[in-house]
Amino acid sequence: MAIAGPALLDEACGAAGELGVRHRIDVVVSAEPDAPIFRRLKGTKGELSFTVRLSANSKESRFFGMLHPSFPDIVVPDVANKPLAQQTKLWEEEVCHQRRGLPKVTVTQLGGHFGKGEGRIEISAVSRHIGVPVPPDELTPGIKLDPGRDNLGLFYAFRAQSRNSRLNVDVKIYPIDCFL
Repeated sequence: MAIAGPALLDEACGAAGELGVRHRIDVVVSAEPDAPIFRRLKGTKGELSFTVRLSANSKESRFFGMLHPSFPDIVVPDVANKPLAQQTKLWEEEVCHQRRGLPKVTVTQLGGHFGKGEGRIEISAVSRHIGVPVPPDELTPGIKLDPGRDNLGLFYAFRAQSRNSRLNVDVKIYPIDCFL
């Protein structure tokens, strides 16, 4: 009986299911304190949209595609420490799968505008590509931020930042434990 006991315990744990993971991806849009929109457009309305390339592949789930979130009613806050767009869910896996690392998420372009008339600021930031001149407002993706924890749980964060317009798109990846 002493020999069969541990084997039965292992079998029961395996029957309950292995611990797997699914991911949720959120975004937050903010601006640096020295961003041009804070100099002369506080309280002004604007809109932003961006393109996110996402690759999340496992044996149980496969996703690759371009996501195009947009924020049509942004108001430039009076202080720089408030986000332009609150945290918003961008994508979430429905299937639990084996742990195989984080999804690959890249912000590839950011566009929009703030203000009206002569004071209007246009935003058009793109990533650098081999063989193409450096864009006027270069978008630098993949800036690693410190991991953290909030009301949704543990997250890993990455930032895409536009060089001239000084806007940030923070991507938060939440690994959510589940049973296979």
